[in-house]
Amino acid sequence: MADRRSLLAAVVAFVAVAVVPVDGLSPAAQFALATAIFAGTLWVTGGLPLPITALTIPVLLTAFGVVPTTAAAVVGFADPIIFLLLAGFVLAEALQKHGTDRRIAYHVLASVRTSPRRIVLAVMLATAALSMVISNSATTAMMVPIAIGIADRVLEDAEVADGAGQATDASVSEMAVDEAEAGTGRGTVSDRSNFQLAMVLGVAYAASIGGVGTLIGTPPNAILVSQLSERLGYTITFGEWLLVGIPFVVVGLPLTWYVLAFVVYPPEVTDVSAARVEAQRYLQEAGAPSAAERRVLLITGLTAGLWLLGGLGFLFEGVLPSTWYVTLFGGADGNLFGAGPHQGALYYVTVGLAAIPALSIAGVLAWDDVQRIDWGTIVLLGGGITLANALAVTNATQWLAENAVGSLAGAPVLLVALAIAVITIAVSEIASNTAMAAISVPILIAMGPQYAEQFGADPITASVFLAVTGGIAASFGFALPVATPPNAIAFGTGEMTKDDMLRPGLVLDVAMAVVTAVLSYGLFTVVWPFVG
Repeated sequence: MADRRSLLAAVVAFVAVAVVPVDGLSPAAQFALATAIFAGTLWVTGGLPLPITALTIPVLLTAFGVVPTTAAAVVGFADPIIFLLLAGFVLAEALQKHGTDRRIAYHVLASVRTSPRRIVLAVMLATAALSMVISNSATTAMMVPIAIGIADRVLEDAEVADGAGQATDASVSEMAVDEAEAGTGRGTVSDRSNFQLAMVLGVAYAASIGGVGTLIGTPPNAILVSQLSERLGYTITFGEWLLVGIPFVVVGLPLTWYVLAFVVYPPEVTDVSAARVEAQRYLQEAGAPSAAERRVLLITGLTAGLWLLGGLGFLFEGVLPSTWYVTLFGGADGNLFGAGPHQGALYYVTVGLAAIPALSIAGVLAWDDVQRIDWGTIVLLGGGITLANALAVTNATQWLAENAVGSLAGAPVLLVALAIAVITIAVSEIASNTAMAAISVPILIAMGPQYAEQFGADPITASVFLAVTGGIAASFGFALPVATPPNAIAFGTGEMTKDDMLRPGLVLDVAMAVVTAVLSYGLFTVVWPFVG
């Protein structure tokens, strides 16, 4: 149901932005910005359900002439990342259907002899490590069902212990999961516990942070490096990027864990010994996986392996014959099937999509199972991509960046870095991180020379500093489901409300803006002399 006050506020904001004349903005750009304000207001306030708000975006863009046709306005809903999200949801459904997520969760619980907070940290560390070599979206899709399974097991066993007078925290029983709901073993959103929220959000946030660590971890990194090479002739190798990216992971991951597990969502249960005992008992009684479960594991494992292999193409360049390399990893040269550009059979979206018919052919997933995935989240992400595309083609984002950062000429270096980080993260909350990097990095590179003197550096180094700060900040949107694919995947589990993500997300947005500014400045003074 619509919140009339929020809807009215969104309409007023839209009209105000659309009708007030602004120098340097075309009418189309003003209406694109007005649409962003309208959608952002409703996403933050919850005035309409999030997917329905996403569907208003192509309507407004078409009605006010930002794009020429409805066909152009809905292109974002067919973006490749949408289909990767679909593949992740389907794989997760297969794992849950056959109890594989439960089995993996119990294995983790049986081996991690520690506190709930440290379980959250262990899962986040595993997620971050995977996201350095597999796309952060694919990593989140794999890890979220495991995180949910672990949380469910811990809380169920804590509830049993509480009923027997053994629990250390009586509040656990109040947060217990309603196993009867829809036969899924999950409760309503209102039943979600702090531990569950910390686990699921921890996976999403760790995937985004871990992706910064390597060149292949997240698309903004690749966009940044390719733009530096193309526009400045400035090359950063895979190894050199580690000097840049790993510090953000080392600082950002424990900070995020602390915010989730100590500040916003401290676990209600403090003892997981009952869960460990239950995990060991379950694994003994369950025995070996069934034939269907083994097929699910095989397909999931192959998909993950191919995702990993697809991100390691640089290792095979110059080793494989050119046609084989292009066929597997993509390129502009000839491939095994003819001449011309080729996406590459190991492109991560292609691999993810291939897993869906593979599951069906293997007889482990029916169409009825696929229908249960969260299609609303897919619509939500499509709306975010559509909005980002509109802001880009009308140059609205360029206008925002130039006016915001350009006004800081003469300011201290650290203040410039902080402004870039804050602006980038804020805009990334309503525009995809990939789109934000693609738009902002060229602008920041072009603005570098006017800051060279105050930075005490040559124009190229100044451009690199600005671009790296903005490119990395693009990955740090934590407050809204539409901000990043990992956020969308986490929200799509149904384990949280929008506000559940917003609370820690806003804190982390501010914290990571400061971290980005400080680390970028430190890298600028210490690392850049040895890179490029």
